Amino acid sequence: MDSFPKNALGMVRKMTEKGAEMPAKAIAFQGAPGANSHLAALDYAPEGLPVPCFAFEDAIDAVKNGAAGCAIIPIENSLHGRVADIHFLLPESGLYIVDEYFMQIEHCLMAKSADADIKTAMSHPQALGQCRHYLRKRGIIPVAYADTAAAAAFVAQQDDPHAAAIAPKLAAQIYGLQPVADAIEDAPHNITRFVVLAPEAAKPESDGPLMTTFIFQVKNVPAALYKAMGGFATNGVNMTKLESYQQGGSFAATEFYTDIEGAPGDPAVDRALEELSFYCNNVRVLGTYPQARPRG
Repeated sequence: MDSFPKNALGMVRKMTEKGAEMPAKAIAFQGAPGANSHLAALDYAPEGLPVPCFAFEDAIDAVKNGAAGCAIIPIENSLHGRVADIHFLLPESGLYIVDEYFMQIEHCLMAKSADADIKTAMSHPQALGQCRHYLRKRGIIPVAYADTAAAAAFVAQQDDPHAAAIAPKLAAQIYGLQPVADAIEDAPHNITRFVVLAPEAAKPESDGPLMTTFIFQVKNVPAALYKAMGGFATNGVNMTKLESYQQGGSFAATEFYTDIEGAPGDPAVDRALEELSFYCNNVRVLGTYPQARPRG
């Protein structure tokens, strides 16, 4: 907790204490009060009790040790791609994906003065990436920080008149900064996908479309991935995401993170997963949950 900027600690402690009174309603999120993940927690579960955590690992640990009933974690953004480290943290967490939530992201440039001569802008790397064209055009140097709202808190407690933060407008209100420019993201379709993590797997109702997320590692033989994917095509299972990443230091075996439409128990999905397993060293389902993504 002490890793947060000093002017955020009071609110962090109050929110943590309130969540501790009713852990089942507590929703852990990464970031200081006022961060986008805080807003996502409020929007996703208006009756919940958001609990700030400094790092993603802290939010996951809060669920694992019973301090929170679930965690809401950003996993990817429509402008800047996947959130770093999440694909490693999810399989290691022992938690399950029980829901997904999509939120429109709007970034505000804020400083101590509305007419400040801004030289640097501090924020989470994802936010900086989503505003890179805006910053480059104005010659503002991006500075990475743990999260958007904590960056706002840090700027507010410093004496640098040329420093700014990029965060939700709520953070300006919380930490006493002045909005300099609104909606500075590089495109209006700036949407972040969050996943909700819980200790137990969900058993969603089958009266609506479902998603299933799993990871797998193909055998290190020619055409293994091609053959493994064939089962989804022949069984008519739509794959909405397939991302690779290296696990360990050998570079000999690649892990894949995958989303499909459907759920185990559906004969087509079961057949596709059975064919996949034949060409893999391991397959692990991370969760089945209601589909919430915008349809296009």
